Amino acid sequence: MNSLLAPRALFFAMALGSAGLMAFALYLEHVYLLDPCPLCMMQRIWVVIVGLIALAAALHGRQARRWALATGGAAVIGSGFSLRQLWLQSLPADEIPACGPGLEYMLEVFPLSDVLKAMVLGTGNCAEVTWTFLSLSIPAWVLVAFVGFLAVSLFARQRAGA
Repeated sequence: MNSLLAPRALFFAMALGSAGLMAFALYLEHVYLLDPCPLCMMQRIWVVIVGLIALAAALHGRQARRWALATGGAAVIGSGFSLRQLWLQSLPADEIPACGPGLEYMLEVFPLSDVLKAMVLGTGNCAEVTWTFLSLSIPAWVLVAFVGFLAVSLFARQRAGA
């Protein structure tokens, strides 16, 4: 039981969780045809970053406290994008920002600075709730995942000792 709670095992679990989240995101995109909005893409990027850092930590096996800070920091940043999208989804219809074109089109036509701004701030597309489970939207579930990543990171840091 103690080896299951070792920092390496915890980091590996986070890497698997990240892979699972991305697999489900791709399932929703390609099977349910739910196109990700710019903020969804940012959340995906940060889920992948958490997963890659966690995988590196699991493989490296040393300096678990530093790896835990890195995964926890990435989870906090990703949480910010989830919170931003949840805020947009909570706005009254007359306060929602204008919808923008799709991300693929933006990448082809707009300057990179405009695309990055849309990805960070979101557009009206980000306020649309396209899927729920247990009354929570996708960004709410991603926020739950980021909070879980943060909790596991803190636990791994504590398990790593001084």
